Amino acid sequence: MSLAAHGTRTTPDSTSGASGSTRARGRGRVRDRVRDADGMAVAAFVLGLVGLLVMNILLGPVAIGLAVLALRRGTARRGRALLGLGLGVADLVVLAALVTLDGTVSWSIA
Repeated sequence: MSLAAHGTRTTPDSTSGASGSTRARGRGRVRDRVRDADGMAVAAFVLGLVGLLVMNILLGPVAIGLAVLALRRGTARRGRALLGLGLGVADLVVLAALVTLDGTVSWSIA
């Protein structure tokens, strides 16, 4: 054991060349990837929900893309990703209905 610059002790197997640290880094990457996928699932849900009210032409496809990416990466929040996917599709359905009824892409509540 040796004393590091900040007073912490290091052991020989805690160096960067040890095989245990590469396994720990591999698990960290998987954990980070799942955490990123969870964030994408939540973002897809929120964007899909907001897209029902405003900017559905933009937020709908983004919600669909994020939901699909989250599902592919194996999110733990699968239900939220599926809700985001459904809301993104609903955004586009609402947009299509409004375009059909009004004949324009823009709409107002007045």
